[in-house]
Amino acid sequence: MKSSTCIGISSMKPCCRILISYKSSSFLGFSPPKMNRSGISNLSKSLSKVVDRRRFHSYKHIRSQIVGCKCVVDLNRRAISVSESSWGQARVFAGSFRVDKGRARGVLVIPKVASDFRNHSTSVEPHVNEKNFERIYIQGGLNVRPLVIERIETGSGLVKEDNTGVDVNEKGVNTDNFKGLNLTEPKIEREVSEIDKEAWNILRGAVVNYCGNPVGTVAANDPADKQPLNYDQIFIRDFVPSALAFLLNGEGEIVKNFLLHTLQLQSWEKTVDCYSPGQGLMPASFKVRSVPLDGSTEAFEEVLDPDFGESAIGRVAPVDSGLWWIILLRAYGKITGDYALQERVDVQTGIRLILNLCLTDGFDMFPSLLVTDGSCMIDRRMGIHGHPLEIQALFYSALRCSREMLTVNDATKNLVAAINNRLSALSFHIREYYWVDMKKINEIYRYKTEEYSTDAINKFNIYPDQIPSWLVDWIPDKGGYFIGNLQPAHMDFRFFTLGNLWTIVSSLGTSKQNEDVLNLIEEKWDDLVANMPLKIIYPALESDEWRIITGSDPKNTWGFFHCILPWSYHNGGSWPTLLWQFTLACIKMGKPELAQRAVTLAEERLSADQWPEYYDTRSGRFIGKQSRLFQTWTVAGFLTSKMLLQNPWKASLLFWEEDYELLETCVCGLSKTGRRKCSRLAPRSASPGR
Repeated sequence: MKSSTCIGISSMKPCCRILISYKSSSFLGFSPPKMNRSGISNLSKSLSKVVDRRRFHSYKHIRSQIVGCKCVVDLNRRAISVSESSWGQARVFAGSFRVDKGRARGVLVIPKVASDFRNHSTSVEPHVNEKNFERIYIQGGLNVRPLVIERIETGSGLVKEDNTGVDVNEKGVNTDNFKGLNLTEPKIEREVSEIDKEAWNILRGAVVNYCGNPVGTVAANDPADKQPLNYDQIFIRDFVPSALAFLLNGEGEIVKNFLLHTLQLQSWEKTVDCYSPGQGLMPASFKVRSVPLDGSTEAFEEVLDPDFGESAIGRVAPVDSGLWWIILLRAYGKITGDYALQERVDVQTGIRLILNLCLTDGFDMFPSLLVTDGSCMIDRRMGIHGHPLEIQALFYSALRCSREMLTVNDATKNLVAAINNRLSALSFHIREYYWVDMKKINEIYRYKTEEYSTDAINKFNIYPDQIPSWLVDWIPDKGGYFIGNLQPAHMDFRFFTLGNLWTIVSSLGTSKQNEDVLNLIEEKWDDLVANMPLKIIYPALESDEWRIITGSDPKNTWGFFHCILPWSYHNGGSWPTLLWQFTLACIKMGKPELAQRAVTLAEERLSADQWPEYYDTRSGRFIGKQSRLFQTWTVAGFLTSKMLLQNPWKASLLFWEEDYELLETCVCGLSKTGRRKCSRLAPRSASPGR
């Protein structure tokens, strides 16, 4: 079947609808190639002829031959025609892909973009003194040829994978943590279990099509749910594990469509009570709706209906959506080898808009992002307003992604300088002030308060009485973690799982800190994992704390006979979707057996419990009282975890090692009167031979 997609790229305001033409047609002078089963092996050739031959044309009106689907385009819009294959036939491009050594991905050349001591601001305003810095910084990347997987499903239920084209430059890759792991198995033959088949069927059943093309997966697809609320929408954060599952399985079309369509939604006008948030905000979710065409009662057209927070509970803007979008964009390029997508003008513009929104100068004295409650995965009131760890870890990851993907030129050099400065400042801030272990807690216990000095030890005026009683006996002698939040006179000592896992994945923490986080999880397995991985927060809020901090939110409780109990939903509930992030962190730190232990535990229950969104009780024994069943990111997180464990090499494409070049650009080194020590130097001294 022939098909084509008309992707509008706005140079001005986009039209109020996004409509895609879809049918057998010849568009802009050439027809898409036929795609059938015999043509899959030639997919890379056809795509290189069509996708890379991007044609931008100005036009006033395009009339489609589609029956019942109209293409509405603004006068100042441009279009690109992209060949599409049938859903289910899209696979990772067959054939070899070598990175051009003269322009390897992940190698970032930044001429003259460092600031001096007086220009430490991480704003993107053009105030960089170029003459003070003549050195060229190179961000070492993976000089590799992307892994190509050819999957052959046999009648016996076996899947044969031929891992060809792996060409690793060991100088650019830290493989110390991979000892004992087989990363380059030439051939793998594994049996697909019944639970895997069930999971894939559920995931594919959650796919949403827009004008004939897959664009994402709904949050939950429970056939018995009569009131889906917004669970029938495509959430950016929820789609990430689904996207990774498809990418790891060689199906990149749905991810590419998702990235491009959400990019178009970014430029829409968003207004809540006559006020519009900053440009660059990504939606929390969107839905495909069918509306009457030009007032007709018989003809309909499909439109995308986004939610930027104006319909969300509490009307909170999704700060993490843009960060997840950037992280997924990098993952798409790393796994598929299709770097042309991130080099597109509209995609580069989208990255810059998100970064401009995050890096704008304000009143804050800290390099961490200041956000309100409910602006991330914990999207209800839970006392995380301020500088929550989850946002900081995702922010750091997005900055590292952007540093790899941004095209460096005169228009972006100030932005790149701002990224470098913020990365340096943020990593120091988190490593130095968010980290707690037994030694640090003893220091806090003996803090002096009301210190008025630039050399104060207790810089945030933390009162020792804030140390909670549960922490005194809970913190192990070996191990530690990053606290959930830090503000003046306030430390949130709760353990937030997602934030701690992403400090490991992104190397926001030092190698020693990252190792200690996993040691703590292993030591406190009964508290953080128990019967179902993993607790979103530990411990839960109880009694007056719950009433004051959550506003008596009943969804964060469970119980019998009017007895209100904690350990539910965001208040200490167990969320299986965190499994894939835990797996990624374990593989990075050389502890895949720890991830396998959690996957095995989840596999015993998830299918029997119909893939719930979350679990209640302290040990995660009950299915969540208000939990949706057949939750898509529960399914996708499970599948992604298993595929990462089966092929750790692919996991290495999704995490970051310590950036030793960034240590050289640490902004504190430009100051003669600044801080006396920098925790960023610790990994270098602890890593002989580097």
